[in-house]
Amino acid sequence: MTQEIHGTVADGFEDVREEFAAFVAGERPDYEGQLCAYVHGRKVVDLWAGTEADALYGVFSSTKGAASLVVALLVQDGTLELDRKVTYYWPEFAAEGKGALTLRDLLAHRAGVVGTDTGFTLAELADDRQLAERLADQRPFWRPGTAFGYHALVSGALAGEVVHRATGRTLQEVYQERIRTPYALDFHLGLPAPQEPRFRTTQPMAPTPRQQALLDAVPAGPHTLTSIAFNGNAAEPADLASLPNMPLVRAKGPASVGGVASARGLAGMYAAAISELGDRAPLLKPDTVAEFGQPHSVGYDLVARSHRSFGLGFQATADTWHPFLGAGTIGHSGASGSQAFADPWSGLAYGYTRRRFAFPGGAAPENDRLARAVHRAALAA
Repeated sequence: MTQEIHGTVADGFEDVREEFAAFVAGERPDYEGQLCAYVHGRKVVDLWAGTEADALYGVFSSTKGAASLVVALLVQDGTLELDRKVTYYWPEFAAEGKGALTLRDLLAHRAGVVGTDTGFTLAELADDRQLAERLADQRPFWRPGTAFGYHALVSGALAGEVVHRATGRTLQEVYQERIRTPYALDFHLGLPAPQEPRFRTTQPMAPTPRQQALLDAVPAGPHTLTSIAFNGNAAEPADLASLPNMPLVRAKGPASVGGVASARGLAGMYAAAISELGDRAPLLKPDTVAEFGQPHSVGYDLVARSHRSFGLGFQATADTWHPFLGAGTIGHSGASGSQAFADPWSGLAYGYTRRRFAFPGGAAPENDRLARAVHRAALAA
């Protein structure tokens, strides 16, 4: 039985509802997902199926978008400077030959400390300050600044420690005070206990035989760079697909993977970043959006073992996922299938969440057809 589609779309966005309905009709009967979009600060799409409008999901690496927005704000304020060495803020980071790395290269996944020699405990994965303490002493896995690789579980902790040293506040606290609370966003880095009943447990999705064959072809030894980056070398590796299901992770909201959000929260954050929202000016000036959205690391990703493109903290979304978007689009996807971005050229802010983990991780395939439909309608409007 196909899930019923709920919600509304603005005039001119009817095709988005039809595209969402067509996708849901082809999915499993237990599908749960949400789609939300703004154009120039006006909500134009608010759809969901199989769940409630305000259900909250673990959004995995879409969390990195919130962390990157905090850093962008602090750079815009002059509190942080992109071309200062990380050690200016965090002297201990100089250990093991990392002293020359700049904040710009740290944000662009060029630090070379994707993990540690012995991995992390679950308690460490949930706590950015503990992660940062471990990473400060770690020998880099490539010469910092010379190559890039996805710092999947630690980029938020690395940026967060710089934020903490510069401001005396955690990245999560700055996010709460300057972004989440003023806009009442349903996007949490640290889920308050009263909101727990709204959280929907992430469910795994078994790969098809063809997908399993692709997985089996990837080197899986515990000491490969990919395995280290995803904590596969830990004494007791955690099931990464279940991280948001762990109360400790939800409560602390680690800035790489621990965010909990609805599609409304994801889209609302990116709308606030680039557009007037209510009576508030955009959080970021156009020059800041351009700086952080400009590709900084493009080419072969040593961790993902494929072509990737990163701006500063954000994925270069138009290159990595959706080439129809405007140059300089800022955003980030999440392993469960979530996707969120802001396209400054069209004024589009997009957010998508789903409950069932999408193979193989990152933006779920349906995002291409959904984002394309929203973008087409936004341009026509």
